[in-house]
Amino acid sequence: MQLPHNYFNLTLQDEEILLQPLHNDDFERLYAIASDPLIWEQHPNKNRYEKEIFLTFFEGAMASKGALIAIEKSTGQVIGSTRYYDYDPVQKSVFIGYTFIARKYWGKSINKAMKYMMLHHAFFHCEKVIFHIGEHNTRSQIAMERLGGKKIRTIEVAYYGEAPKINIEYAIEKADFLSKQSL
Repeated sequence: MQLPHNYFNLTLQDEEILLQPLHNDDFERLYAIASDPLIWEQHPNKNRYEKEIFLTFFEGAMASKGALIAIEKSTGQVIGSTRYYDYDPVQKSVFIGYTFIARKYWGKSINKAMKYMMLHHAFFHCEKVIFHIGEHNTRSQIAMERLGGKKIRTIEVAYYGEAPKINIEYAIEKADFLSKQSL
């Protein structure tokens, strides 16, 4: 289901990072980062560094109506992207994913900060946030477990314009997330 514009197509920020809605004219700036093959090394679609493949990824981001471009506030540099997608008002759930950041920012808590901002916002509207992570993407699986994600199942996921791939589905429940924040 397409996301309600007013819920998830917005700007989020903390002291270091600005997440703002992705626009068509962001393609080249984002592809400058995405063209690094090592970013996609553990992802199910390892060839996203190729421009035509990344274009399909970018088109899916734009179609989601929940894609965000990540910018380092101190430099104004684009550092990656992430998105909300597949909002379900009946289940009161939304997915967060398709996240990638420039290798320069790996291991610097950027991904964690992005996810915390997104989770805090999502839980104003949802009771559960779901994530799909490639079955061989151990970096992201470890990061998800550190965020409090619980492994739900193994599932085949068809990414926008791409062949289905095996993913691990994780979920974070609002009550669990908020109780850990109050500690």
